[in-house]
Amino acid sequence: MTSKTFKHNSIALVAGLMFGAGLAISGMNDTTKVQGFLDLAGDWDITLAFVMMGALAVGLIAFRIVLKRPTPIMNDKFDLPRKTHIDKRLISGALLFGIGWGLIGYCPGPALASISHGYWQTLVFILAMLVGAQISKKLLP
Repeated sequence: MTSKTFKHNSIALVAGLMFGAGLAISGMNDTTKVQGFLDLAGDWDITLAFVMMGALAVGLIAFRIVLKRPTPIMNDKFDLPRKTHIDKRLISGALLFGIGWGLIGYCPGPALASISHGYWQTLVFILAMLVGAQISKKLLP
């Protein structure tokens, strides 16, 4: 492993640990909290909205600062999405993601952060997510 690769991996590890810690501190890796946020007709829990607004505020500021640079610090160029239109594939993916998030209460980040809890259901979710990703790679070019 080169020193550049080690540096990139170390930074990715620290960023991932910070993300996981943020999820744990805010309670967003608790599936009942997520499902409570999505339960508008029942016992609605608004705390996830505050976490999302905080993340959005940080992201908006950070993107404005970072994108003023000619290149990223750890890469030769910015790798930004090229597609700007909404199509059937985007809508169907968003619907599938949303339905799964609502039913289970996990999305990929919190699921990975929740491995440390040791619940077998979390491992089943992560395995299903990885299998689904591989199937979609094969079916959708």
